[in-house]
Amino acid sequence: MCGRKTLTQSMQSIIEELAIDDWQDDKYKPSHNIAPTQSAPILIGDNGSRVVKRMQWGLIPSWSKDESIGSKMINARAETLLEKPSFQDLVQQNRCIIITDGYFEWKRGKEGVQPYYFRHPKNRLLLMAGLWTSLKTNKLLTYTVITTSAKKEISYIHNRMPVILNPTTIDEWIFCDNTSISQTITYLTPYTGKLLTSPVSTYVNSPKNNSPECIRGINDTSTLELF
Repeated sequence: MCGRKTLTQSMQSIIEELAIDDWQDDKYKPSHNIAPTQSAPILIGDNGSRVVKRMQWGLIPSWSKDESIGSKMINARAETLLEKPSFQDLVQQNRCIIITDGYFEWKRGKEGVQPYYFRHPKNRLLLMAGLWTSLKTNKLLTYTVITTSAKKEISYIHNRMPVILNPTTIDEWIFCDNTSISQTITYLTPYTGKLLTSPVSTYVNSPKNNSPECIRGINDTSTLELF
């Protein structure tokens, strides 16, 4: 599962790193704690261009009359994408990339639930595979994060993780007409790159909290584990 993430970089640095052609999110602000139902910049392919649009986290199918369903559809399991009516058509038509620079998972133990923060070892963006759609009634754009089995090194924290794409596959993922379903499915595997992980304060548990404190390791940076 992926239920909380960050995007702390400036708009300009994101545009440069991802070679964005058109940035359409005029409300963007860096965030240390993006929660479901909140909005964030999402990358899609549009007429051969890399376009960023603002979308709400929690996919609401275009035919749905109940917008509250979005809070229950923040993730889509890679293994069953083609079996779910809400997702199967979007796999070929509406793929997107959720732009992040980190995400959180919670480890359950005898002493409670401990949040952990994951990020790129060189502080680069982490590009999560997703699906998006637009409501017919009010044209609200919404998205979901595709998840897969966690790589072995982090499965002790949580058994699921977001599908994180290699930057070299951006165009294959967002320009849907250029990639077959069979090729698309091959991207939905556990991330093979390195990540940094650190236990962080339960301060992040509340979506109301949004500051660097959310990602600060509880034992300071010397406790970060590279794997």
